[in-house]
Amino acid sequence: MRAAIFDLDGLLIDSEPLWRRTEVALFGTVGLMLTEAQCAETAGLRIDEVVALRHRQQPWASPTVEVLTEQIVARMEASLRAAVPAKAGVAHALDVCSAHGLRLAVASSSPERLIHAALAGLGVSDRFEVVRSAEREAHGKPHPAVFLRAAERLGVEAIECVVFEDSLNGLVAAKAARMRCVAVPEHHDARFALADAVLPSLEALDAPLLRALGR
Repeated sequence: MRAAIFDLDGLLIDSEPLWRRTEVALFGTVGLMLTEAQCAETAGLRIDEVVALRHRQQPWASPTVEVLTEQIVARMEASLRAAVPAKAGVAHALDVCSAHGLRLAVASSSPERLIHAALAGLGVSDRFEVVRSAEREAHGKPHPAVFLRAAERLGVEAIECVVFEDSLNGLVAAKAARMRCVAVPEHHDARFALADAVLPSLEALDAPLLRALGR
């Protein structure tokens, strides 16, 4: 392996609860009474695709899908600039990967402005050679495009990459890209058996696991 590609939401930052609360509140303004559990079902998807999906399921008159998407992103950005909820083991995982000689990238479904706000808040912006948002791709996760583009920008082959993900949609995207995947899920789910390894947190990452993945 030559590169490690990290997801953002739910992996480096504990933002999934924030996304769920924000979606519940903003979708409520257009008459969609969603639960946090329902919002969790779309974890890992691009927010514009989530809003478009909800509009197809239960159309509303106003505002437009684009405007509601911007409202959600703006609220998330304000929250992240106020405080970034870091997940345990971020610096440790980056150090282990760097010590193993892996080049580092972030590939996230979040809009680019949210990614940069989060990485700045974590103090790790300079650790990543490549930052790629799925908003620049024709399709978001579970399509593999964002991972493939991150690898391309790093100048490495897809099969030379390991992806760190917390969501099922991200796991599917990583495997579709022919990359190894280490899952760090929030909750147990038998479907994560598709991953090459499953960790309770990034703190559990170690050199022996990276060596095993590289065989």
